[in-house]
Amino acid sequence: MSQSGLTNTDFTEESEPYALFSQWLKDAGEAEINDPNAVALATVDADGLPNVRMVLLKGFEERGFVFYTNYDSAKGREILGSMKAAMCFHWKSLRRQVRVRGPVETVSDAEADAYYASRPRGSRVGAWASAQSRPLEGRFALEKAVAEYTARYAIGEIPRPAHWSGFRIKPVEIEFWHDRPFRLHDRVQFRRDADGWAKTRLYP
Repeated sequence: MSQSGLTNTDFTEESEPYALFSQWLKDAGEAEINDPNAVALATVDADGLPNVRMVLLKGFEERGFVFYTNYDSAKGREILGSMKAAMCFHWKSLRRQVRVRGPVETVSDAEADAYYASRPRGSRVGAWASAQSRPLEGRFALEKAVAEYTARYAIGEIPRPAHWSGFRIKPVEIEFWHDRPFRLHDRVQFRRDADGWAKTRLYP
């Protein structure tokens, strides 16, 4: 029996990936000490060289998996160049991981505005102050920029920068992995086709 109350057999018998992911993310929220929504995001640059970094998942439903960033950052530029990406969630305490990959779309302005408005004020200031992924001559330069934007937006709402928004990975493939003894792990792959999701169990 797993910590979620689901047996390994139950998980491999699931016929649809989103309900299973929702349950696993809920389980991670109860088991992981920090950031159960942390996920490794993989992109490629113009030369096809892969890049990976951790981001925070900020929403998911049947349309896909959403995160937010500065579009002028390295990951922003790389995604806008290919409109494809992949993710890997790893919940060590649960001995589980989920892999997601597919084409990417930008979220709507309304979605980005709503999420931006929900962020702490300091984070909204930071979205203006940080030229993300660009060279920084010293910490003082960043602190100066934060002070300048804090003063500029001392009163009233802080508008969302045009370069700051969200991406949605629209998965064509979602794979669930669960640790088993002797590295005989359970792996189930869901691939989207014309009729919905086709499920395949994979060798570990």
